[in-house]
Amino acid sequence: MATVATDHYRAYAPRPFTRAERDSTTILFGGLHWRIERILQAVLEGSGYRAQILPVATKADLLTGRETADIGQCCPTSFTTGNLVNFLKKESKQIGVEEVNKKYVYLTAGSCGACRFGQYHASYELALRNTGLERFRMFLMAQDNLDQNMGDGLDLNLPMTLGCLWGIFCTDLIQDLEYQVRPYEVLPGQTEAVVKASIEYLYQVFRERPALSPKKSVLWHLTTPYFTRAMREVRKKFAEIEVDRLRVKPKVKITGEFYLQTVEGDPNYNIHRWLEAEGAEVYPAAITIWMDYLLRLGLQRFEDYSGIEKHARLKLGLGRAAQGIYRLTVNRLRRAMGNLPHETPSQFELRRLAAPYFHRNLDGGEGDMLVGKTLWSYHKKKAHMICELSPYSCMPNTMSIGAMAGVIGKYPEILYAPLEIKGDAEVHALSRCQMILTEAKKRAQREFDEALERTGLTEPEVRAYIQQHPEMKKATYLIPHDGTAAGTAAKTVLHVAKKMGRR
Repeated sequence: MATVATDHYRAYAPRPFTRAERDSTTILFGGLHWRIERILQAVLEGSGYRAQILPVATKADLLTGRETADIGQCCPTSFTTGNLVNFLKKESKQIGVEEVNKKYVYLTAGSCGACRFGQYHASYELALRNTGLERFRMFLMAQDNLDQNMGDGLDLNLPMTLGCLWGIFCTDLIQDLEYQVRPYEVLPGQTEAVVKASIEYLYQVFRERPALSPKKSVLWHLTTPYFTRAMREVRKKFAEIEVDRLRVKPKVKITGEFYLQTVEGDPNYNIHRWLEAEGAEVYPAAITIWMDYLLRLGLQRFEDYSGIEKHARLKLGLGRAAQGIYRLTVNRLRRAMGNLPHETPSQFELRRLAAPYFHRNLDGGEGDMLVGKTLWSYHKKKAHMICELSPYSCMPNTMSIGAMAGVIGKYPEILYAPLEIKGDAEVHALSRCQMILTEAKKRAQREFDEALERTGLTEPEVRAYIQQHPEMKKATYLIPHDGTAAGTAAKTVLHVAKKMGRR
């Protein structure tokens, strides 16, 4: 018997967020790591808004997301959906549903397509409706603009955008240095304390940025010493940390789907801290590199249409200039930190390395960059092992993992651990990772032993030299990377040998 649909589909259309509500309405956001979230909060508050960071997502949020929305969605969607719903339910018990609808709005990322970015609105709407919060206002930001009629309550102007961008630059560099230092700290917990103090210092720096017009804001951000001075202050804080770099640890590069490689908590099985607890040094994924990839991806169209589309070459030239300024800005801040954080790889080098295995125009997820980063890390000895984090059944990451089969076929010595993250299969994923990490540990130890043998030094001799040069015990002492060793301990031996005049 045929059925007739009586209700047509209606797209989610929240009540606008108005300028008059700014002083009484709080913008909720989250889904990144805590360092950048704190600085984004500073930018919003410095621009005259009330802002609050959602708690880090937990397994309880995963279960709520599955219960209230689509059980077949990928785990990032379940975590973020359940995270929002559980927060709102808790607030509703305290102040009531109507007050929650007035007091909060939620701002998050969105996009077009069948991936979770394209389905966020449906998942959130379903979850909110199933929990009696259908009138709550959420707004999705696409990668280039708001895709909903948000109203005049939030003005995403150029000064605010630049503040967010510089916040990403600064916190990426701090996170990178943090993960280089913590595995070698002599006093446990000191690195974490320094990082928290540094982020709170930057919170004030970003909150107190001068209010400027859009044109002046661009020029000011590009030329001011305001942020480089701040990063030099952060470096001074790190200089208080004493380290022992002769602890032999494998270096593990994190790649994968954006949310899972960025967040730190239950959504990715706390992989960063788990790897450290297992004796590894983590090389985290930088948001800066992902945004550099998006710039490169956007410019590829003008490369392909040069000579065909009017002004394509001009647009390509302007875009390349913007990308160059972007990289120069990051490098300027990196120099302020003594060039201690890892350098940003060239997107064109990553594309070249990945070209035989993954077409550059397949742009789902991080596209060819995932393959390129693996090969870049291998050829330049940036890491002993690659750990790629993928949501279960994620098509873009499945494609990159498929391409990696060709890479491993040519370079079988690459230690590559693709982990499918379901949110509730922690033992399976970490056990698989641990098997490959065991081999990475052996490789790091072998590399260290070979460095000692090659230089004719013993570990006590290296330690004695460092003891005589106490500046080398500081976390801010630069151990150069010459491309011959990936491990910090091995690189330290080679550096000491060079200082002693040995080859």
